[in-house]
Amino acid sequence: MLIGAAKNAELEHIFRDPGQSFRWFTHDYPYRLACWNYHPEYEIHLITQSSGTVFAGDYIGDFQPGNLCLVGSNLPHEWVSTNYGDEVLKNRDMVLQFDPAIFSRAADIMPEMAAPRLLLEQALRGLQFYGTAEEQGIDLMYRIGKVQGLQRLALFFELISLMVETDEKIILSSHDYAPDLDAGSAAIMQRVTAYILGNIHDDVRMSVAADLAGMTPSTFSRYFKKTTGKNFVDYVHKLRIGRACNMINQQEEPITSICFNVGYKNISNFNRHFKRECGLTPSAFRKLVPASRTKQV
Repeated sequence: MLIGAAKNAELEHIFRDPGQSFRWFTHDYPYRLACWNYHPEYEIHLITQSSGTVFAGDYIGDFQPGNLCLVGSNLPHEWVSTNYGDEVLKNRDMVLQFDPAIFSRAADIMPEMAAPRLLLEQALRGLQFYGTAEEQGIDLMYRIGKVQGLQRLALFFELISLMVETDEKIILSSHDYAPDLDAGSAAIMQRVTAYILGNIHDDVRMSVAADLAGMTPSTFSRYFKKTTGKNFVDYVHKLRIGRACNMINQQEEPITSICFNVGYKNISNFNRHFKRECGLTPSAFRKLVPASRTKQV
């Protein structure tokens, strides 16, 4: 589901392991680097457990276990798990980071290495994989973590080849998305987004968000519009509907209950906003995704 938004982000400094062409690792959630961030390296990101909201550029959507994405250079991104309480989600994230220059440099002597060029261009807006490509990509990510040396490198190229050749991928952020990489205001958007997500089931007031940002409501309104490209009310609606999609995917809870749990006071208003964002009603959406409720990685 394409529902646009963006925030300011912090630059993450990545140090490649000595003797390795790329970096592969897992981490828990919460984790100090699991925040709205960007970096020059490309990143293949797999979510192994939990569900929640994914942000990539001006894209907001829901994720479940098995979410597999390729994020390009300097594209801000974040995966926010919901409804996990105080639990630490062990190894929630499996991450592979690489310098895209390895392909352009290698192409000078191995012309086949120019094949990923289009993939890398598309990934500048973020890519998400699905279907057979997702299943095969997940398997390769796990296998890469179990080997070293040439075996690891060969599996990396197999994964890139899969991503190049498959049509089972969607571009996430919009064509004209231009991220504002001013790290100085990242803390503001982190506080505001945390407030919205923490109160998505209840009233979300711009006046409270403005206080968190240390601005007057009118100044904050202009700031928010400039930063995200959306006004505050529309942004909140998109997050509410994203949360509703996640709940429909994962739970058997009645649509009416989900409506109230994401902050809507009546079902007709919920249905109207849901159809505007998703192109179909909540009930029709549920019929499309019954299998995802039991998906495990």
